[in-house]
Amino acid sequence: MQTVLHAAAMIPASIPSPDWSGFDIPLPWGSLRIHAYALCILAGIVVGLWLTSVRWNKRGTPEGSLWDIAIWAIPFGIIGGRLYHVFSSPDAYFGPGFDGTGDLSLIPQIQRGGLGIWGAVLLGAVGAWIGCRRAGVKLTAFLDAAAPGLLLAQAVGRWGNYFNQELFGGPTTLPWGLQIDAENANFPAGMPAETLFHPTFLYESLWNIVGVVILLALDRRFNFRRGRLFWLYAMYYTLGRVWIEAMRIDDAEQINLFGITTRLNVWTSIFVFLAALIVFIVLGLRKRDEPDTPYLAGHGPSGDAGAKQAEDAELAVVPADGKSIRHSDKSVSDSGSRGNLPDNQNGPGRTSAPTEAVKEPAVGTTPAKGGQAAENSVHLDSGSAPDTDRTK
Repeated sequence: MQTVLHAAAMIPASIPSPDWSGFDIPLPWGSLRIHAYALCILAGIVVGLWLTSVRWNKRGTPEGSLWDIAIWAIPFGIIGGRLYHVFSSPDAYFGPGFDGTGDLSLIPQIQRGGLGIWGAVLLGAVGAWIGCRRAGVKLTAFLDAAAPGLLLAQAVGRWGNYFNQELFGGPTTLPWGLQIDAENANFPAGMPAETLFHPTFLYESLWNIVGVVILLALDRRFNFRRGRLFWLYAMYYTLGRVWIEAMRIDDAEQINLFGITTRLNVWTSIFVFLAALIVFIVLGLRKRDEPDTPYLAGHGPSGDAGAKQAEDAELAVVPADGKSIRHSDKSVSDSGSRGNLPDNQNGPGRTSAPTEAVKEPAVGTTPAKGGQAAENSVHLDSGSAPDTDRTK
């Protein structure tokens, strides 16, 4: 018992501030700084693509099509996320009230932090649409496959806020309170150096991980299609983002609506949740008229039926009477058939005609010699034997 109490006493009563934020790669002309924030974003992309790849391949999609889509969606998403952050927190870039006192050179410096998920999803979807069109697959099918992976990528990427010591919540006395270096530029002015803060990055990361499990379970149970799983993702994420965003104390645009003033991202989360809920319900009420396939019209794989029809068309011969005759062996050629005719019917310049079936002689009637010769000259398919009923 004393050992357990001693071990519990050794557990820190707070989350320490990180003492590492990246590393430098020496170069002939200086060094290249690799930020921990960028590594977290990259790790999130990797795990998100992994989960999406597993789900995408199970749908029988073209091999390599995921990477054709990702090569468009990821850059578009990063650009969209950065643009949303810049315009939702413009003071550092344009100055308070857009008075021109900001620093525009900070806009491309993503390593300092600042990617807005709404812009990333919106512009990333545009890039995904381009990739889907080029790959011949439906955007809605891809979004359904990618929804859990997107949430997993956000769960991992949020740890970049920890290493940057940014986007934390208000003061707290909880044992999992987050330490922030007092000399850090993000430390709130006027607060004691030992103040602990809500680790909102951790709250959101855990919320997202739970959401991944929920989405996978619901999809397994209900097999959501036509984009419904993606809209379910949007509802789940925004539901958590409302209360997590409301806890933050960093500078952000304040919007007054319906007599309530709160952060822009809180209002955005509310409106996105309502829109996603409406779309999810409408899609559920609509009757599914088309088959469940991830392919765009005219881009699906050719089936065995099509190949069978092509083979039938190639092997069928239609004579003058309009009746189709199917040869049992397509390797038998016309020249081979002519080779089995008598010499007086195999000369050059003579046109072959369909051989008429030899009529059976009447009972008791002796066939003419010419009729017997004609009967013997009938060509039989390779490997076949004369009809025993016609052998007298």
